[in-house]
Amino acid sequence: MHGPAQAAWLLVALCAATGAYCLLRMRSRIEEQRRTAGGEALMGFGMAVMALPAAVVAPPRWAWLVYAAVFGTAALHTGWAARTDRHHLHHLVGAFAMAYMSVAMATAPGAHAGHGGAGVPLLTGTLLLYFAGYVLWSGARLAPRAVSATAGGPAVLGWADRSEVALACRLSMGIGMVAMLLTL
Repeated sequence: MHGPAQAAWLLVALCAATGAYCLLRMRSRIEEQRRTAGGEALMGFGMAVMALPAAVVAPPRWAWLVYAAVFGTAALHTGWAARTDRHHLHHLVGAFAMAYMSVAMATAPGAHAGHGGAGVPLLTGTLLLYFAGYVLWSGARLAPRAVSATAGGPAVLGWADRSEVALACRLSMGIGMVAMLLTL
């Protein structure tokens, strides 16, 4: 990713913090959260690494190919999981987008250093529209709603089981993906 260094560092911090929280979510009592938290942590940390300013780290071409292989494998794994659970389709698109950005950076010499011109404009635009829509959708889901009291009282959830925090993490990764695609 290229662009202003301050924005890049903010994106690195946001994605790294999101990845760290997703690692902590792997301790959840809810099985579904444990299953998805590992993939989301990989995405968060991968986005943090990709967002590092080129002045600090200018990865060699082979590093981008390694990123592409890691996220391509993650996309295949997620695609397999998406056969039975539609929730994984978003993760499939995210893993594909990460692999795509990695390939674009590997094939465009100097793109990470800010010379631009990486990626296929139609595919980049399609991914950008998808993630912009996802950000708007997940942001609207975080809006406060009236809570109805249940007969048994509210359930006590652990800090790793809070669905709204997990959604906020996915929202922040969606925002990060939009920022990275805009600079591709």
